[in-house]
Amino acid sequence: MNPFDGSGSPQHVEAADGGDSRCPWARFSSWLECACVVTFDLELGQAIELVYPQDVKLTEKEKTSICYLSFPDSYSGCLGDTQFSFRLRQSVGRRASKYRDDIYNRDAPVTLQFSVRLSPQREMAHFFGYVYFRQVKDVSVKRGYFQKIIAPEFFEKLEPCLEAVCNEIDQWPSPAPGQTLNLPVVGVVLQVRIPSQTDKPGGSPDRQTTKENLLPAPTLLPTIHELDLFRCFQSVLIHLQMLWELTLLGEPMVIMAPSPTVSSETVLALISSISPLKFCCDFRPYFTIHDSEFKEYTTRTQAPPNVVLGVTNPFFIKTFQNWPHIVRLGEIRMAGDLPKQVKVKKLSKLKTLDTKPGIYTSYKTFLHKDKILIKRLLKGIQRKRPSEAQSAILRRHLLELTQSFIIPLERYMVSLMPLQRSVTPWKTPPQIRPFSQDEFMSTLDHTGPQLTSLLKGDWMGLYRKFFRSPNFDGWYRHRHKEMTQKLESLHLEVICDADLLGWTKDKSEVEIVDLILKLREKLVRARRQQLQLRDGVLDKLDSFINSVIGSLQGDLQSVLNTHTH
Repeated sequence: MNPFDGSGSPQHVEAADGGDSRCPWARFSSWLECACVVTFDLELGQAIELVYPQDVKLTEKEKTSICYLSFPDSYSGCLGDTQFSFRLRQSVGRRASKYRDDIYNRDAPVTLQFSVRLSPQREMAHFFGYVYFRQVKDVSVKRGYFQKIIAPEFFEKLEPCLEAVCNEIDQWPSPAPGQTLNLPVVGVVLQVRIPSQTDKPGGSPDRQTTKENLLPAPTLLPTIHELDLFRCFQSVLIHLQMLWELTLLGEPMVIMAPSPTVSSETVLALISSISPLKFCCDFRPYFTIHDSEFKEYTTRTQAPPNVVLGVTNPFFIKTFQNWPHIVRLGEIRMAGDLPKQVKVKKLSKLKTLDTKPGIYTSYKTFLHKDKILIKRLLKGIQRKRPSEAQSAILRRHLLELTQSFIIPLERYMVSLMPLQRSVTPWKTPPQIRPFSQDEFMSTLDHTGPQLTSLLKGDWMGLYRKFFRSPNFDGWYRHRHKEMTQKLESLHLEVICDADLLGWTKDKSEVEIVDLILKLREKLVRARRQQLQLRDGVLDKLDSFINSVIGSLQGDLQSVLNTHTH
């Protein structure tokens, strides 16, 4: 169970000094919340057999959700080993993280950052779950099948194995964007690198070489968050433009797949298709009728929420008939040597449980299809081009498409920033100008997507609809916060460069105390927000505050020094 989403994580801790000085399971908690063994009991149904570490507190609601989400629907017919993922809402009232999320977020790309609350309302936090499910015939079991969820080593070595693995993870360093980490587990060393904000989008950052001679030799994981996009999209290649737009706009969408593996991978592939833009809506890689949000998402008394759901139960066809976009995927079928492409169909055709594969929607794309890309990928199939190469072509195309869309917005946003020369030490920093949709639209003739993309179509219509989506709201809030922090950094630096002692010479004690209190408040905020500042700025301002306090009367010194503790 991975807490890498929402207010619970990623749970970062400062490097431990060793011994018992750190919290129990502190390093483990910066990677995982817990590991669960879920089994099927004929009398009780799905049940959690074991949770490790044992002091992890899951609510009954969370346990029930984990149990149901860990088993494929009976319709999936999954025999053997199956791997998939899910996402579930944490219970209200779960304690906030006591780890250093801000340090991780400062360096991680926005798509891999944990969710920061940008409004007073409590943001719903989520857990990610990663499932290894095994179902094999077993004549000793009444039902005829052995069903259990846990990693493969556990099936042979049982609970001591799980305890050993968790203890190994508890020795790992905290997740650190931009650094190559060596992570020992079950007799192998995984060498991973979490992407950093400074990485070039779509590029392959240089791997840090380690001077250690690791034995056994590390297993290199070239990526820890990218999917095989080509495998996920191969039956919908000719509709890729439509799926990208629906994801960009945060439209309600249901992915009906033959198995939890296909459903979860397709949902995550869609979410990643708009990278480096962060998908700011809800999404559920695998969703069942037992999910606690089932009633909320299937009510007909209001419009469907902005969420992408991955499902496998055909029952959902009837339940989601009022949803605007339903992608029905089947097993991959070949038409000659090419995967058969699904068709776009009217929603009215979506009636029976045996509904054929297709994209059921009335949506009309704003942009035209990229026929050159489709031909290139189809030709790659005929020439037996490896799936990794096909995925690289797809990822590059989607990255360039998203960048072409987002660059004009970024350029306009930068123009709203006050000029640096307007930031002075003795005044509150000037405000960022408000975002004007009309003003932005007027810039597109000269600095629009046509500068970087050959795709034709109604780009302006796409922007207008994007402005009404949660993805625009999330992008704007994030950029506005970054710019506000930049202004705060500039203001602190010009204050540091000013003659503060000279200013105090002809000022009253009230004015001097007011300056000290305001400066202290700014320094506390700068440290809490990990502001990017020139070396020495904070230390110089601390020294100024201490020297000015030292020049004041004794009783004032006592009061101000008390304020620091």
